[in-house]
Formats: sequence, C-alpha cells, structure tokens
Amino acid sequence: MKLIIQIPCYNEQDTLWDVLSEIPKKIKGIDIIETQIIDDGSSDNTIQVAEKYKVTHIIVHKKNRWLWIWFNSWVKNALLQWADILVNTDWDNQYPSKYIWELVQPIINKKAEIVIWDRQTKNIKHFSPIKKFFQWLGSSIVRLASGTDIPDSVSWFRAYSRESLLQLNVTSKFSYAVDTLIQAGKKDISISHIKIKTNPPTRPSRLFKNMFHHMFKTSQIIFRIYTMYNPLKIFSRLAILFALLWSLGIVRFLYFFYLNPDNTWKIQSLILSGVLIIAAIQFFALWVIGDLIAKNRQLIEDNLYLNKKKFYNKK
Repeated sequence: MKLIIQIPCYNEQDTLWDVLSEIPKKIKGIDIIETQIIDDGSSDNTIQVAEKYKVTHIIVHKKNRWLWIWFNSWVKNALLQWADILVNTDWDNQYPSKYIWELVQPIINKKAEIVIWDRQTKNIKHFSPIKKFFQWLGSSIVRLASGTDIPDSVSWFRAYSRESLLQLNVTSKFSYAVDTLIQAGKKDISISHIKIKTNPPTRPSRLFKNMFHHMFKTSQIIFRIYTMYNPLKIFSRLAILFALLWSLGIVRFLYFFYLNPDNTWKIQSLILSGVLIIAAIQFFALWVIGDLIAKNRQLIEDNLYLNKKKFYNKK
C-alpha cells in the first residue's frame, strides 16, 4: 500500500523543514511513503528546502492560485503515482505530522474512506470565544448539510483513500474542505475523524483577510453545494412558503371584501398576493428544473467516475 503526504506551500521556507522532519518514515500497513509539495508561486527558497529534504514529488505553479486548483493538482498527481492513500497536511506546522500514522489507520483497516482531524477548537487557547463559537456554529451547519457527524468541518489535516478521490469533484474555488465533505456525505462515502491537539500558529493565515471573510466565503460554498445536491428540498419549500403567504393574502382580501367593503387595504392585499403567487410559480419551476439537473448531474458524475477510474488505473 502506497501513501503520499501532500503539503501545499507558498513561501514556506521557514516552516517546511519542521513539517517534513516530523513525517514518519514507517507506518504499519504502508509499504511506500512518499512526500509531495505544491509550490504555489513561492518567491523564497521553498523549492530548495524541498529538494534538500528529498521530497518525492514537487509540483510548481508559476503564480499563486486558488485552493481548488491546488487540490486538483495534488489529487491528479497522487492518482497518477498510484497512491492508495493521500494525506493533506498544512504548510505552517499547525498539524503535527508525527500523527499521520494515526490518521491513516481507519483507511488501512478499511473502516473509512476519508479521515478528518478534529482540532477540538473549543480547547484551542489562541482561539477567541467568538471564533470558537463560530467554528462550532459553522461545523454544526455543515453537519446538517452533509448528513455527517464530523465535528471540525474545515480541518485541512485529512486522509483520503484512492476510491474516495476518484468520486470527489471540487467545484468551489475558495476551499475544498467543506465542498468535499458535503459531497462525501451525499455520496455515502464513509467518513471518520480522530481527536488530536494542534501546534501553536507560526503566522497569520494568508488564505482569507479575517474570520468574517472566511465565514462569508464558506457560507456561499455550503449553500451552493447543498443546493446542487438537494434542489428539491430548497425550492419545493420556498415554493410552498410563498404559496402559503399568497393564500393568506387572498384570505385577507376576501375577509375585508365581504365584511368591510369600504376598507381600502383589500386592494393592497390582492396586489401583494399577485406578487407572491408569481414568486411561488417561479420557485416551483426552479424545483422541477433543479431536480432534473440534479438527476442529470448524478448520471454525469457516475460516468466521470468510471472514466477517471479507467484512466488512472491503466498501466
């Protein structure tokens, strides 16, 4: 069984050595351990550090790019290199690489296809109470959207089996973490998690401006992916809601029309009801169209999975 440990890098010459030096040389159940970095347009000596440490695979992007491009780059290369398991860790040594052996055990033992590190954010000392609350809230929403029980939905320290990588297709540019988690839940891919403590931060994040920027982007991803896989639930409920509001407006109009004909508010109720029924019809149409698109997308993804399996498994 072959394991590739992936580290995305952007000007990480000061921390990359710490990450690489902790990677275990042997893991029970793993025959080959290789390392792989994505150099995302670094202007420092990141590549030189990787070469000095004899990183197995070095993928170079000429400029800084989106996270989903990172994910696709390292997944494609790992599949081409016949990796059975792909582990993604962080570049700033937030995640102790020495625990990779524990992260991959559920996949080795065939108890899960994806394993996610639970950072136990409520116990992280450098997280403010507000950040801890929003981390909990965000993960709770993702659990509802994905139908999984993963406590830390945005943790990057993850292990993927080859089979799970063939089934996942990242569609969000900001982050692959929530995107792949919701997809995995909707595709009934077995997911597990382990609890391990993180290292203190070595520098501020370069991926987002602040916590609220991250929340805004993540909320967009959750809504988009959930709607993509559950258009029936979203648009049917909106159609029913607006239809109910329309009926209330009609009832109000009829009430004043028969019991108090001189009341001038009855016309406004009728106009509002007209707007609401138009909205209800539109959501009903989106309900039907969205459901048809979702079924078509499922057929396309099944075909894509078979094509990827045929391509990456050829010798």
